[in-house]
Amino acid sequence: MTSTTKHETQIVSDPDVPIVRIIREFDAPPAKVYRAHTDPELVAQWMGPDSTQTRIDQWDCRTGGSWRYTAIHEGQEYGFYGSFHELRPDELIVQTFTFEGMPDGVALEKLVLEDIGGGRTRLTATSLVDSFEGRDGFVASGMDVGVNEGYAKLDELLARG
Repeated sequence: MTSTTKHETQIVSDPDVPIVRIIREFDAPPAKVYRAHTDPELVAQWMGPDSTQTRIDQWDCRTGGSWRYTAIHEGQEYGFYGSFHELRPDELIVQTFTFEGMPDGVALEKLVLEDIGGGRTRLTATSLVDSFEGRDGFVASGMDVGVNEGYAKLDELLARG
């Protein structure tokens, strides 16, 4: 299925709880969107901004497994790691997310994949951070660029099948 529609990514910070919620639709069924989030070869192709290369260092994609990847930007390397807490094929991923540069700033992430018909999926990613300062730093770090550019690459990847 070739995508000709550009979908808007909503990034919302909750005023009462240190949560960031990302909502995005994809022109692919939940099974393909899920696979693109759990297959390390696919993750490396779309994760992060265009100016960054992603190297998967470790990937044990199962409930109780863990992951680590390195983002490479202009010769600098930035490590990220976490654990998979719950995986339900084609519908749910619950994981932790930590940037090695801020090891105390662990986020708990829940990605819900909703079949919205017509071979399309709505992804709702909710990240709970330990403080409002941590959440605001997360958002101010340019996260929106990485999310938007990454999801545009994911659109292309899903369109190729």
